[in-house]
Amino acid sequence: MNVHNIKIVKNLLDANDQVAARNRQRFDDAGILVVNVIASPGAGKTSVITKTLQTLGDRAAVGVIEGDIAGSIDTEKVLSAGAADAVQINTGGNCHLEANMIEQALGDLELDRLNLLFIENVGNLICPNHWTLGEDIKLCLSSTAEGHDKPVKYPEIFTACDVIVLNKIDLAEMVDFERDFFYESVRALNSDVPIFEVSCRNGTGLEEWTDWLLTRMKET
Repeated sequence: MNVHNIKIVKNLLDANDQVAARNRQRFDDAGILVVNVIASPGAGKTSVITKTLQTLGDRAAVGVIEGDIAGSIDTEKVLSAGAADAVQINTGGNCHLEANMIEQALGDLELDRLNLLFIENVGNLICPNHWTLGEDIKLCLSSTAEGHDKPVKYPEIFTACDVIVLNKIDLAEMVDFERDFFYESVRALNSDVPIFEVSCRNGTGLEEWTDWLLTRMKET
């Protein structure tokens, strides 16, 4: 990448950060805790969100912004699972959500009804990490089925995230997931990050995860 291209990228990111700051102010004014969910395809982003909705029940009014290349299947799932409101963003090929997309989507959300908002980013562990959306929490979602070496292969997101949810923990033995390797790799990058082991299939860890969210909501 030459100097000219570097400047263009920097300008794009700076412009994105300005819009993200506006989003952040709107969330703060509404008293909403915002979680940006970043994961690779198949890690279980929608499943974790729907199970979190069901576990929270009436303890939180939750909105969801769904980011996908195309389609609206996930939006229908979260609404069926109990989301108070949901909006679909189709990026048409873009590998990540950007702050201006969120700003536009907010016009279709009743923010005064919500106190928690999940933004399900496009399935990708690289690009979404560079584009802040105005979130409080950057959630890195990984799964045992993807392997224990994800932190080594994608160190940037594991370094930058505020919390990690390790999904499909019920499959750990079947897929030869090396828990010690995973934890050691994460701690070398992000020593204090909370890690929650969950299973959307049998419910393991979901109460602990949602209790942590509720605590964060009270701090908002």
